Amino acid sequence: MTGPIPVYVRRIPAGAELDMSALTAHVVSDVIDALIDPESTELWDLLQAVANPPARAEGDTDQLDRERLETALVARASSRVPLYGPAVARLVERLLAVAGVVLPKQRRAA
Repeated sequence: MTGPIPVYVRRIPAGAELDMSALTAHVVSDVIDALIDPESTELWDLLQAVANPPARAEGDTDQLDRERLETALVARASSRVPLYGPAVARLVERLLAVAGVVLPKQRRAA
C-alpha cells in the first residue's frame, strides 16, 4: 500500500506481517525534532539526565527519568498511518489475501 506512509504486507506462517519502515523513520524524525526543539530544552535535559544519572544507592533501580523521557517522546511521536480512499480497500484486500480469507462476492460489494 503506497501513500504518505507506505505499509507493506507479507504472509508469514501464522498470519501477516506489516512492514512499517516508513512509519519508523517518521517516528525517529519526530523524536529528533522533539529533542532538538529550540523552543524547549526539557526533553534534551531529560535525555542528559538519563544518560548521566547521578550516583545512586546500591540496589536502587529507580528509572523515573527514563520512564518520563519515554512517556514524553511517545506523546510527541507519530503513531498513526493515514490511509486515503482506495488505499483502505487495497490494505484490506492484501490482508485478506495473506490470511487466506475469501469473502463471498456479495459481501465485497458492500
